[in-house]
Amino acid sequence: RSDRIEAELEILRSDAELAGLFLVEALDHLSSIEAVVLQLEATPADTGLLNDLFRPFHTIKGNAGALGVTSVQELAHQVENLLDRCRAGKHPFGAPEADMVLKAVDVLTAIMKDIERRLAGGAGQELEAARVDVLIIVTALLEDGPTEAVPSTRDASPAAVTLEPVEESVGDVTGAAPAATPVIAPPVTVPAATSGPAPSIGSPDRPEPSNRPTQPPAPVPSAGVPSPAVAVAPRRADEGQQATVKVETRKLDNLIDMVGELVIAQSIIQEHPALAGQLHGSLARQLGQLKRITSDLQRNAMSMRMVPIRQTFQKMARLVRDLSKKSGKSVDLVLHGEETELDRRMVEELNDPLMHMVRNSVDHGIEPSDARRAAGKSGTGQLTLSAYHQGGSVVIAIADDGGGLKADRILAKARAQGLVGEHQTLTTGEIHQLIFKPGFSTAEQITEISGRGVGMDVVRRNIEALRGRVDIQSEVGQGTTFFIKLPLTLAILDGLIVTVGAERYVLPVFSVRESFRPTPDQ
Repeated sequence: RSDRIEAELEILRSDAELAGLFLVEALDHLSSIEAVVLQLEATPADTGLLNDLFRPFHTIKGNAGALGVTSVQELAHQVENLLDRCRAGKHPFGAPEADMVLKAVDVLTAIMKDIERRLAGGAGQELEAARVDVLIIVTALLEDGPTEAVPSTRDASPAAVTLEPVEESVGDVTGAAPAATPVIAPPVTVPAATSGPAPSIGSPDRPEPSNRPTQPPAPVPSAGVPSPAVAVAPRRADEGQQATVKVETRKLDNLIDMVGELVIAQSIIQEHPALAGQLHGSLARQLGQLKRITSDLQRNAMSMRMVPIRQTFQKMARLVRDLSKKSGKSVDLVLHGEETELDRRMVEELNDPLMHMVRNSVDHGIEPSDARRAAGKSGTGQLTLSAYHQGGSVVIAIADDGGGLKADRILAKARAQGLVGEHQTLTTGEIHQLIFKPGFSTAEQITEISGRGVGMDVVRRNIEALRGRVDIQSEVGQGTTFFIKLPLTLAILDGLIVTVGAERYVLPVFSVRESFRPTPDQ
């Protein structure tokens, strides 16, 4: 196994650019597969969805084979064989097949990230046992073996795939040592100036790595599903395609920084005291034209940083599915506003806090089916994720129709822990905010999902680091809603300059509620 890994890495090191493109494209395809599987579980007879599931595995297999990454090629090929039988109607697609595909996605994603770490000089992870485990499951399904559901990789042993608990991954954002920087920065997808399909590396139909050419294979049109940065649902044949190019985020961030400096320099010139009251008509018009151009350039550059929150919401759909099975609760996830855009960095930083809050909603918020029916509710709980713009901010709401926060119980626990004085009085909102205190938990028992009292304080700390805040609305017996309010972007912002005495201050424009000119009597 180690010899094969080194051989694969040696091939990828020979062309770092091609290796980076392979890894990024493969991770794009893998992230899009989850959404298709969740749809296919609801409509297993949909051949269109089966085709959308088959194509990304076919593309990953072909690209891996062209580059000599045989571990990925072999696994993707076996999954592709099973999906091909399902497409032909020779094998039914049910719960075991869905669980197997999701497990294969987890393992392939872990392999891709492991390759990325190794190429950057970091320590590798032992994933062969997990890979072989999936191959055994696929082979059994191909041979019409056992049909019982395959356990999710989140239930797998540490020797399989290591998926860190949310409490740990949230903490890593704030204090732990960062992982090794990938050799290729993850690119983002931006609209291209020309039309046509985005290129894919390698030849999807090349069967064996032994015939791999000395030079990198020529690009060919990708047969895979669209990148999640472009669309969530599988693209229909009658829908138009928007051409895109992939750009390293480092280059994009440098461009945004330079545009910000340009806007500031233009503003300094425009407001320079030497020009005040001395502008001729033509110079004033030219400065006005310069301001319009820099404003348009800033707006367009900022739009390149903005990405829809759809992909993050997609990950929550997979999480709710797994947690529902693990907890034995029936939970439906409803998504609203997946197209809402916000800064790319915020989308990345939001993943772990959202994941922890969703876990808490499923584990603590939504009651078991029997308890729900006894309370006159439907046996199936509902968790709603929403995103929308409000003023100069983006609001993300996590709402459940569970039992709600019990203020008296929270207050009693806080007093028992010494967080609140015996005779101190708090409003309902202040009591709700106590759940964000470090180590605080009202869970009656600790589960493998949550209940240790760690995580919510880190969630709030991470949200505040993004200049946001978390508000809570809850009604006993009806449910709880968490509102995460964030600024639209962390890049350059328009400001209002004010003078107080001899000091000058800049206030963010979106923070100004009202401006007026004081009268002498004021």
